[in-house]
Amino acid sequence: MSAALAALVAASAGLAPHAIADSAPPEQWYLGAMHAPDLWKVSTGKGVKVAVVDTGVNPDTPSLKGQVLAQEVPAAAAYGATKDYDGHGTTMAEMIAGTGQGGGIKGLAPDAKVIPFRIALSTLKDPAELKRTSLPAQAIRAAADSDAKVINMSFAAHTKGPGLEEAVKYAASKGKLMFAGTGNDGEESNDLVEFPAALPDVVGVAAADASGNVGKFSHSGDFVDLAAPGLNVSRWCTADFQAYCTADGTSAASAIASASAALIWSAHPTWTADQVLRTMIDTAGRSWDRNTPSKYLGYGLIRPRLVLEKADINPGPADVDPLGKENGGSGTPPAASAAPSASAPAQGQAAAKGEGTGGGGGSTPWVVGGVLAGLVVIAGGVFAVLRTRRRGA
Repeated sequence: MSAALAALVAASAGLAPHAIADSAPPEQWYLGAMHAPDLWKVSTGKGVKVAVVDTGVNPDTPSLKGQVLAQEVPAAAAYGATKDYDGHGTTMAEMIAGTGQGGGIKGLAPDAKVIPFRIALSTLKDPAELKRTSLPAQAIRAAADSDAKVINMSFAAHTKGPGLEEAVKYAASKGKLMFAGTGNDGEESNDLVEFPAALPDVVGVAAADASGNVGKFSHSGDFVDLAAPGLNVSRWCTADFQAYCTADGTSAASAIASASAALIWSAHPTWTADQVLRTMIDTAGRSWDRNTPSKYLGYGLIRPRLVLEKADINPGPADVDPLGKENGGSGTPPAASAAPSASAPAQGQAAAKGEGTGGGGGSTPWVVGGVLAGLVVIAGGVFAVLRTRRRGA
């Protein structure tokens, strides 16, 4: 069991970046870019619980006091839930539901609550702790039995762990909406499929920067469904919770996608997971044909504001998976929407062309505007690289 667990890695690149000075606020450019204050006028995530399946969550950081529902962790997965051995899980929890108190990270859904689950990632070395800590499948099943609506899984592995696919299916049958980072091996190899993001019923989230450029490290492939901010963000440096560091990774992108879902679900509590996801896909920033999602950014950059600002938005059928056909089953794709025009990127990565005004006064694709993605520059020419099917997992 230890070897299988040790193969799992947090989907966060640059785990030893420079520390931010104690007096400096954590880097949260995405709150401005996504116009979080405007989002919070409509929804703050109140009433929605998010399961964070990670390295554990420290409920005593200034930003998480009162936000972590440790008492709601099912007994089968309770060991170590509030003892974060790395700082990673606490960071994800803060990005989702942190209050920002004490100079900490403020979550995109600051009135949501977190239910913590601890699994063993590669940074857990103690054999005794490995033996007692839940397998991912066990934690996901326990999360499915909790009151969490959203399950965030900011970890990735090249192989499916024991019972992982069955646990994900179980969680989906319980109406949970699941997000996972697509992994950070993009610069090394894009031939590998990353789990759990590559499983049907899990929304794979790639990492993009403030301009909508996908990170070079962010894994691409048929399992990328959406993209969210994941570059130049803050995380706890270590498990002593003394300082934040800057980092890049699809972990953060998954957490922000989970928080976006919490905002939407809070505003529309009668919706199902399929409806929440469908509206996220429908409003994602893109300029390509929605029927051929980008291998880099999937259906595009998440923009929950476009869901929240339209009170009468049509979420579609309650029991039809918007990714059903891609998952190898039946289902209807997201509704068609007009795509703004955009110019080709200068770099060899998928890029976004914003047409709106962001929090910093510059152009940003995170609020309005089109996105140009799924393009690479080869020998001076631009070629579309678009997937035709989702995944063969």
